[in-house]
Amino acid sequence: MPGRRERLQDIPVTGRKRVLLAAPRGYCAGVDRAVIAVEKALERYGAPVYVRKEIVHNRHVVGELEQRGAVFVEEVDAVPEGAHVVFSAHGVSPAVVAGAAGRGLQAIDATCPLVTKVHREAVRFARDDYEILLIGHDGHEEVEGTAGEAPDHVTVVNSPADAATVEVKDPSKVVWLSQTTLSVDETMETVRRLRERFPHLQDPPSDDICYATQNRQVAIKKVAKDADLVIVVGSANSSNSVRLVEVALEYGAAAAYRVDYADEVRQEWLDGVETVGVTSGASVPEVLVQQVLDDLAHAGYRDVEEVKTAEEDLIFSLPKELRGDADRRGGRATGRGDR
Repeated sequence: MPGRRERLQDIPVTGRKRVLLAAPRGYCAGVDRAVIAVEKALERYGAPVYVRKEIVHNRHVVGELEQRGAVFVEEVDAVPEGAHVVFSAHGVSPAVVAGAAGRGLQAIDATCPLVTKVHREAVRFARDDYEILLIGHDGHEEVEGTAGEAPDHVTVVNSPADAATVEVKDPSKVVWLSQTTLSVDETMETVRRLRERFPHLQDPPSDDICYATQNRQVAIKKVAKDADLVIVVGSANSSNSVRLVEVALEYGAAAAYRVDYADEVRQEWLDGVETVGVTSGASVPEVLVQQVLDDLAHAGYRDVEEVKTAEEDLIFSLPKELRGDADRRGGRATGRGDR
């Protein structure tokens, strides 16, 4: 954690100071599973354990795992032959899997099961010779992994504006899929525009945007309409965290900012602010949110009201390579944000 700035000051405002704390927030089941997978691999095999890309998009989590002996690499060719490597929650393409096998690496697949579902959809539609319009951000690890399942059939659509220019060979045989961490509203606007051009556009068999992404966006929508300021805890490369800032502004927050740590909250953000909304992205441990709440309390925002819009109790089993001995949660990863 970076060095702290001076504590926030308790400067009077016209009305009552309060915090609206969004729920659900923070860790989802897929993130919890991936982080535990690295921890269990370190316990079982000892350091170093290599991880391709960031296991999840959060500076704090990556830093803590590095201290315990995880080594993060960009590609599997940087991993010593025969070593253990963990694939991140965002998933990898078949080419990455083959590259790891070619180096004799002991691979542990921590891909979120909801991302794996999208991969399987891509494979199935490609097998049936559909053109796949993959709504997502070009260059994002999840998009690279999904597109890699059927590179000859996938075209990435980055935004609603891109829907006007994308070309397909057969408009009668086209389907859309999406990155799991996008803005629900923006994704559906992209689909609407695509369908105007391609009336036969098929939907995926089930919603691709993950439950956690949707739940966190619904919660911040409810908070934002009553907030003078929204603080989103999450890293800059976390797509779902960045989307939460955008959603907060779109749904009525007077201002919204993303921070990795509490000491990034600036005093001037609080000028004249009565109500602060607080939430966190799906890869953020609750301890970071609590540090923000502690600093806000020091500034007079001691009245905290949780705004709950959903209950989450989804559980994912650990990767098969790590099953067989119970961890502190009985060998399972939970989506309850209790870490």
